[in-house]
Amino acid sequence: MKVVLISMPDVAPLIIHEAAVHMPGHGIACVGGNIDPEHDVYLIDLIRKRRSIRRYLTRTLTRIRPELVGLSAMAWQYDTCLKLARLIKTILPEVKIVIGGYHATLMSEEIAASPEAALIDFIIRGEGEEACRRLVNALAGKDDLASIPSLSYKADGRFVHNPWSGTLDLDTLRLPIRDKRRLTWGYHILYSKIELLETSRGCTRTCNFCSMKHMYGRTFRTYPIKRVLADLDDIYYKRKVRWVFIVDDNMVLDPQRVMDLCDAIIRRGYRKLNLVVQADCISMSRNEEMVKKMAQAGFRSVFLGIENVSRKNLAAAHKGDIVTASQKAVEICHRHGIMVIGGLIFGFPDDDEADIVNNYQFLNTIDADAAYCQILTPYPKTEMRQQLIDQGMVTNPDNLKRYSGLWANVRTRHLSSERLQYLFWYHRQKVLGWWKPSGRVRSQGKGWTSIWTFTFKPFLKLYYGHILRKHGWIGRYERELKRLAKMNYFPDLEN
Repeated sequence: MKVVLISMPDVAPLIIHEAAVHMPGHGIACVGGNIDPEHDVYLIDLIRKRRSIRRYLTRTLTRIRPELVGLSAMAWQYDTCLKLARLIKTILPEVKIVIGGYHATLMSEEIAASPEAALIDFIIRGEGEEACRRLVNALAGKDDLASIPSLSYKADGRFVHNPWSGTLDLDTLRLPIRDKRRLTWGYHILYSKIELLETSRGCTRTCNFCSMKHMYGRTFRTYPIKRVLADLDDIYYKRKVRWVFIVDDNMVLDPQRVMDLCDAIIRRGYRKLNLVVQADCISMSRNEEMVKKMAQAGFRSVFLGIENVSRKNLAAAHKGDIVTASQKAVEICHRHGIMVIGGLIFGFPDDDEADIVNNYQFLNTIDADAAYCQILTPYPKTEMRQQLIDQGMVTNPDNLKRYSGLWANVRTRHLSSERLQYLFWYHRQKVLGWWKPSGRVRSQGKGWTSIWTFTFKPFLKLYYGHILRKHGWIGRYERELKRLAKMNYFPDLEN
């Protein structure tokens, strides 16, 4: 049986320009890698085909003629997902379409009851490896749809939702696909090749703005270190890639396991390996020996979820007071040469303009190397969403295409959503200003930091200086909004 798995073309450039980073879809690679080998599986990451989606898919799907196409999407990508489903049904009217990922998991009942359900044949809820493997076998006549946990399928034109399977045993999963079955290539971070690696799944933290528990429950599971090393060998030796982004939700929840993994990586003797990870401030601030081991193993950058420096906002997000922890975590990372990307969220109910300024100033105070800033987003089925709705703070409950973190879908008690959007942008320009690569950053990429410092930044400063003199801050902001609005608009999917 022929299967094509597709990830969405939509991007959310919360750190740097959308053209600077293109990462492969790890979810579809994992699902595809666990479909039984007698089936032909192909992967398409549409992030590499953003300008020619219709032409590329028409040519590729007509050539392969798959019997099943899988689509994976987040909430803010779901509108594109539906447009792709319509296009695919036009190209191959008889093909079956299965959707999965976070949005399909959280909103399966709503999707099943919607008019768009006519485009969709199956929904996989939660982790997709085993359910999709069995679905493909069932379509080949070797399994029964009604007995596949976490699968939703149609009977007499209506969706039937099988019981949830629970979480998977990670020991049983095969490696993700990175070979010639991946039809799209060219993944990069600032034009250095990059691949994705997973060492664990889940998070036990209680942040109420996060939808993680709906996918995995509040669990933390790890892959065997032997399996992680086999995955890293595949990336390093077979794919010849030296930059690896670890996609774990919160890798450092078990510090001893992290140190054991780092020791294993160090013994492997990889040269010029660069690892990037996301972590929580508490674990990083309390385990300097772990951070030291991470640096020795090749961890070059870490994203720290600081979220907010207001104690009332942290309490509202169920984060606890992590301001001191975040300061210490950054200090420890810098002591061992690890670059820190500080993550902040703006737009909590009590935020005013001073809070926005204070949060940006905090990033300067702790000497963060880069900023990952977004606006509080009422993601479907999260506790935070319901609280914000009850308080009358959600101004856009339905247009999920704007749920990428770039857009203000909420107001505060002091700021309209329009004012919040503007001040979020304006004070980033005024307080953070033009990015100045630190010595830590320059040591990781002398070439591209020099190009930025001596070529792109001077040009952009002249360009935006001209716009500012001609149109003022409001005019410059309005031009930026128009650019963002067009970013994930794909004209060739509209007809």
